[in-house]
Amino acid sequence: MTKYSFIVPVYNTGKYLNKCLNSLVNQTFKDFEVIIVNDGSTDDSKEIISLYEKKYDNVIVINQKNAGLSMARNNGVKKASGKYLLFIDSDDYVEEDLLKEIDKEINDVQILRYQVVTEDEKGENKISYHEKAFDEMKGYDAFKYVSSYHFVEPAWCYVYKTEYYLDNNFSFKKDVYHEDFGLIPYVIYKAMKVKSVDYVGYHYVQRTGSIMNNNDYKKTVKKAFDMLNQYKALRLFSKNFGKKNNYDDYYLSYVSNSVIVKAIELKKEERKIYVHELKKTNAFNGVLVDTFTRRLKKALMKLNLNLYLRLVK
Repeated sequence: MTKYSFIVPVYNTGKYLNKCLNSLVNQTFKDFEVIIVNDGSTDDSKEIISLYEKKYDNVIVINQKNAGLSMARNNGVKKASGKYLLFIDSDDYVEEDLLKEIDKEINDVQILRYQVVTEDEKGENKISYHEKAFDEMKGYDAFKYVSSYHFVEPAWCYVYKTEYYLDNNFSFKKDVYHEDFGLIPYVIYKAMKVKSVDYVGYHYVQRTGSIMNNNDYKKTVKKAFDMLNQYKALRLFSKNFGKKNNYDDYYLSYVSNSVIVKAIELKKEERKIYVHELKKTNAFNGVLVDTFTRRLKKALMKLNLNLYLRLVK
């Protein structure tokens, strides 16, 4: 069995693709495969991918009609033969020692978290996130640590044991934005063995025109309501998990805060509808109130959300 499987969805990222794929095929730890899912690209991505497929025996290519990031990832997982999975966005790249460093620490855990640096397209304005590492613990305890930092839900800062991933029938939801938010908190929270290391191995490139940086307001609205719909599923999972007090839980507080703050991106009419839906789902009840500051924050959210959003903007 191959040790690690990189899953790389590609859609029109030809400008960044060589840097991404070079960082993968040149890993210093050699027991891995790279599964590239070409999601119907219309630029030169397909030609670039073909060159890597011909040159490297451990590069596997799936060509599909455009179906979105979620289905590209899901189809990549189906093809994977590795003991562990890593999701890599094709406009990002990783350190060439990533697998070497991971392999020192993996110890058969179900999820291993590593650290991230953000940068612009020129490789400048770098911000490293040296978040607190921790030894193996249960997922709901681990979530208390990771939910206090910026990067929690992105799929690409974790390694997943394939057996755990498949046994739980995890998959990204089709045709939605923020598909990571709809799955990864659930994956972390349910795990019995989660570990975090302080190794900075992933470069998140914030490029103009990406899904997350698109200025199309219709997409902004869809992103918000997609996130809200996925929140409802995450909340249902929390209720069914059997915690002694689901409303006093870091998992539920994180997903509740995330979906509430998303309202900041909406204009007046859309925000009004969105806030109405937040109230219908009791999203505000999920916010932790274990400190005076959090109690004050929750009270302000419920009393005047617009004011709260202006203060946190």
